[in-house]
Amino acid sequence: MGKNVKAIRGMHDLLPDQSPMWHFLEDRVRQVVDGYGYRDMRTPILEMTELFSRSIGEVTDIVEKEMYTFADRNGDSLTLRPENTASCVRAGIENGLFHNQIQRIWYRGPMFRHERPQKGRYRQFYQIGVEAYGLPGPDIDLEVILISRRFWQVLGLEGLELQINSLGTSEERTAYRELLVTYLSDYKDQLDEDSLRRLDSNPLRILDSKNPDLKQLIADAPVLMEHLGEESLSHFETLCAGLDACGVDYVVNPRLVRGLDYYGRTVFEWVTDRLGAQGTVCAGGRYDGLVEQLGGRPTPAVGFAMGVERLIALLEESENKPSLKQLDAYLVLMGEAAQKQGLILAEKLRGQCPDLRLLVNCGAGSFKSQFKKADRSGARYALILGDDELKQDIIGVKPLRGEGEQRQIALSDLAGFFSQRHLP
Repeated sequence: MGKNVKAIRGMHDLLPDQSPMWHFLEDRVRQVVDGYGYRDMRTPILEMTELFSRSIGEVTDIVEKEMYTFADRNGDSLTLRPENTASCVRAGIENGLFHNQIQRIWYRGPMFRHERPQKGRYRQFYQIGVEAYGLPGPDIDLEVILISRRFWQVLGLEGLELQINSLGTSEERTAYRELLVTYLSDYKDQLDEDSLRRLDSNPLRILDSKNPDLKQLIADAPVLMEHLGEESLSHFETLCAGLDACGVDYVVNPRLVRGLDYYGRTVFEWVTDRLGAQGTVCAGGRYDGLVEQLGGRPTPAVGFAMGVERLIALLEESENKPSLKQLDAYLVLMGEAAQKQGLILAEKLRGQCPDLRLLVNCGAGSFKSQFKKADRSGARYALILGDDELKQDIIGVKPLRGEGEQRQIALSDLAGFFSQRHLP
């Protein structure tokens, strides 16, 4: 007998007992984005490697160390998408979605990064994202942040902190970068290996270092916000005023830079202290230059992505943990005639009550064993159909969760029985 094949490290199964929480999350998210007029968009999980090296940045950790990249049979370099904004931009350019148009879209699906697996972080992980194209003002920045806050409200999640910053324009970042490199170069002996590597390639990412030994050095570094021009400052101040007016609490974090090269001006993160070291639940910002960078016309853009596994972890630990849908009924079948008619009856009942969640016993079995299965299923009711009941056109209905005594009702009244119980 051969050795058991196991899942790849960092890639996990979503088991049936776990999926109801995912359904709850996805249903609530869909309700929110529909309410804001955003439309669903789905892109392939495989893209040309060039798409991500050009958009994310060749000297970022994702491109340098984390992407799943391989050559296909034609010799093309392909990559499993590590994030989805670049794919959405590619699809928008390719399908002419950005020319003189405003697009508000959302997406969901798996992403792939070869990272060290830890709580809430996997090598195949799921993201839900919201993006808006064609609008340059701070009002759309405010809207996408309000959408993210609305998610927490409908999910019943508390204790999330919004951190915001502005990275200014590319010209402002270039000038600031020179100041930062000059400052950090005087302390090379204190920098760790990652920071030394980034000093020449991507020095702003040093500000986002989680190394506690660098905390004071980073705190004393020049502040980008103090080197922004009037237009960038005005954009940021208008956003802050909008957040204040909408009652959104936030913290200005001058060291918040995000890990992807394409961000500029507004950046933000929702963070929590409930998930260990990986505290970011949702992150995003502006990427006005990305469409042009990938070959399209200049198009302002803003959006965010949130990690589904981390949100699920928060929901599981939440005091407001949702009560999930349970099975409505389990159909117990006793006798040869009842077994033959059972699936026919169930199909008719599902047609009459489209929201009914009904499980039919298959594989026969004694009354006792079937009843045990009914109880273990979590159903509210056991429906008991034997040959004698079938002859009388009746069925037994037994509450399994303390809702009264067993009774018999006419088969023709069964749909009405469930309809009166206000199935969701």
